[in-house]
Amino acid sequence: MFAIVPRLHSLPRLTSFLKITNLTKVSTAFMMEGAAPTQDETVITEGKAKVIYPSANQVFYNPVQEFNRDLTCAVLTEFSRMQLAEKGIDLVVPGEREQQKVVVDLSDNGEDCGISDPVDTPAAAERRTVTVGEACPEGLRVLEGLAASGLRSIRFALEVPGLKSIVANDFSTSAVDLIKRNIQFNGVEHLVTASYSDARMLMYNRMGKHDRFNVIDLDPYGSPAMFLDAAVQSVSEGGLLCVTCTDMAVMAGNSGETCYGKYGSMSLKSRFCHEMALRILLHSLNLRANCYQRYIVPLLSISADFYIRVFVRVFTGQAKVKMSASKQAMVYNCVGCGTYHLQRMGKAVAHGNNMKYSAGTGPPVGTSCEFCQQKHQVGGPIWAEPLHDIAFVQKILAAFDRCPKRFNTSDRIEGMLSMVTEELNIPLYYTMDNLSSTVRCNTPSLLQFRSALLHAGYKVSLSHACQNAIKTDAPPSIIWDIMRCWEKLNPVKREKLSETSPAYHILGAEPSIQANFEIRQDANPNSRKLGLKRFQENPEAYWGPKARAKAGGGIATSLEERRKQHQNKRKNATEDASFKQFACKKYKQVSGLVL
Repeated sequence: MFAIVPRLHSLPRLTSFLKITNLTKVSTAFMMEGAAPTQDETVITEGKAKVIYPSANQVFYNPVQEFNRDLTCAVLTEFSRMQLAEKGIDLVVPGEREQQKVVVDLSDNGEDCGISDPVDTPAAAERRTVTVGEACPEGLRVLEGLAASGLRSIRFALEVPGLKSIVANDFSTSAVDLIKRNIQFNGVEHLVTASYSDARMLMYNRMGKHDRFNVIDLDPYGSPAMFLDAAVQSVSEGGLLCVTCTDMAVMAGNSGETCYGKYGSMSLKSRFCHEMALRILLHSLNLRANCYQRYIVPLLSISADFYIRVFVRVFTGQAKVKMSASKQAMVYNCVGCGTYHLQRMGKAVAHGNNMKYSAGTGPPVGTSCEFCQQKHQVGGPIWAEPLHDIAFVQKILAAFDRCPKRFNTSDRIEGMLSMVTEELNIPLYYTMDNLSSTVRCNTPSLLQFRSALLHAGYKVSLSHACQNAIKTDAPPSIIWDIMRCWEKLNPVKREKLSETSPAYHILGAEPSIQANFEIRQDANPNSRKLGLKRFQENPEAYWGPKARAKAGGGIATSLEERRKQHQNKRKNATEDASFKQFACKKYKQVSGLVL
């Protein structure tokens, strides 16, 4: 469909060229005029796109984030389908089976007379279709604020129908030069435009009502905090904002004070840190939008690998903004047993057709934990409302049913989204290993613990953010009662417990319920029964965040080499005791005497 090269000497060479795989060196015989890769460059194939990438680290690229880009293409396709359907436009995705539309004819007596053939109604006759690679005048205007090589923007142009224009922006001259070459290399000049600008200034200049972008994608190296204020102002009414955070050390509690400075929320180092990171980011987005009488509605929020990714819609409305305080909560987390409590920042109570707003009341805990007598840490505020729009997520899953092999990571996307649809709308979670280690006993199986909660009359689900997580509406007292019952079946040596330990205080109380650990049929979620790929193994060695790109490229010492330098230091240390050639600092030698 697209002219990848303007001039080639022969058709066989074109065929050979199209067979280039990831990170394959390109021969000079296939160079293109104006966009040809050199001997020091490689061609990376991902999805439908083939992009030139310099061997030196001049422009950032991380192959592990293919899952991120695949998921974004899937979300953007469904968002485009949803937006254009209102305008009488249907999307055509290559390889996707058409939805069967039937009309059920009911007789006058109410009996079903069977299914008739599809009927072309006047409304259906007026609808038109758009395909991938076609510029749609009524379509979406997309901005990729930090495009690097332009791979994501080019994939949008080649894989997502219903787009009007795409701006691939970067604030690096070498990156913008590479984006222009890659645009020409893939033949998408009619859709993608390269831009050299500070992403913030670019967005601030597009704040007009008719100039805003329908979709803004921010995937920076590290924190996106500095771009959020401009993003919430330059996205259109009901537009889509896609944000990635890779500064997980900050958001997961290692530097709570830094997290507060960037996102306006104190992170906690806890077992639920990955979901809390998602809720911190959503809180920050909503807080910045509220300054301009706008608010967010999350469509999908995921924690994967070493980053978090959120997809939210942004709307305007003063009445909805007033509800924001009641959507945020502070977190009280016990440092001993890990029990947590949430305290809403505000209240919103309906009085007829009006709403009455007031401050929240609390705190929900005493000076020490009621279960283990330890202190609490206070974190937040965090977003305490749903992380996902389940109806939207189900539309994405339905699209995968119609085209199961659309992406290389389709299996993982389907597994993760299936878990998302099963999650309870309850903030944060407990983990099986932490519950067991707190009371110093062996760990019950996941199905046993889930069954005990179900037998007790409570809801329970897993979490996509943690493999052994338990989300439940049961209060903490029930959680610890179940663990007390489990300890009675698997007793610990209580005489060895310290009187100050959490286990001593928790096991010192008798359970108020009798837990039933008989496994129930509904204890095993469907995603687990079907064996969907929910938590994959590391895709490659050193698969985490890559080194930041440098203007001149050429990293002196790669991350892999640096790691190897520090491995096995103790094992390879010399056993010769004579290596110490200096006197101990505790003694002073004077005239041959040691004093």
